Amino acid sequence: MNPFDNVNIVLVEPQHPGNVGMVCRAMKNMGLSHLRIVKGCRIDHPDAVKFAVSAKDLLGTALKYESLADALADTEISIATTRRHGKYRQEILTAGEAAERLLPQLATQRAAVVFGREDSGLTTEEVSLCRWNATIPTGDEYASLNLSQAVLIFCYELLSRNGTFSLAEEPRTPATGGELETCFGQMEEVLLKIGFLNPQNPDHIMRSLRRILFRADMDSREVTIVRGMLTQMNWATGDFVGKKKL
Repeated sequence: MNPFDNVNIVLVEPQHPGNVGMVCRAMKNMGLSHLRIVKGCRIDHPDAVKFAVSAKDLLGTALKYESLADALADTEISIATTRRHGKYRQEILTAGEAAERLLPQLATQRAAVVFGREDSGLTTEEVSLCRWNATIPTGDEYASLNLSQAVLIFCYELLSRNGTFSLAEEPRTPATGGELETCFGQMEEVLLKIGFLNPQNPDHIMRSLRRILFRADMDSREVTIVRGMLTQMNWATGDFVGKKKL
C-alpha cells in the first residue's frame, strides 16, 4: 500500500486560483494526490489550470467542503500548519518532526495536513480542530511562505522520510583485493618506466598512491579504467629512455 493514499492536503479558503494550481503541482511532484478545499476561490479558474501544469487531474479530483470540521471528519490525524506561536499554539513540531511522527501511522490511519489562507493563515478555532501543530522554521526577517511553497516542503518531508526517495546511486561492489593489487603492480611498473618513481625506493610514493586510491573505493569497472590508462601510458612511452640528465 502507498502510505500517501491516506494523506490529504487541506486548503482552507485559498484566495488565489494560481496558488491552488501550484499546490497541485507541488503535491504531484512529491507523490501525493488527495486535495481537499474548504470554501475559497474557484478551482476551475484558468490560472489554477495554468499553474497546475501536468497536475491538472488533481484539480479535477479535489473535494470541496463547507467547513474545516467537515473536511476532517473522516481523518484520525490532523496537522495544523502555522508560523505563529501562542497560548493555544504550543508543542509545535517542525515539518520534519511531523512527517517522522506521521509516517508510521499511515498504514492504518487517515491524515490531513491543513494549510490556511495566504494572508492570515488558520484561525485559533481552526487550529484547535487539529490534533498536532507544525511549522516550517524560517529566517526572522521574513517568515511568511507562499502557500504552494509551504505545501511543497511538507510533502517533501513526507517523501524523503518514506524510503521511496533517495539521491544515492545504485549499490556498488568494491573491487577485490586481487584486482587492486594487480592494478598497483601495473602502476608501479609504468611509473618506474617513466621515471616518476625512485627505483631505489618506489614504495615511498606507492604507499601514498595506494592510500589515495583506497579512499576512492573503486569498483571493478573503475579499476579497469585505471588499468586501461596505464596500458596507454605504457604504449605511448614505448621509446622512453628515462629522465633527461641535467
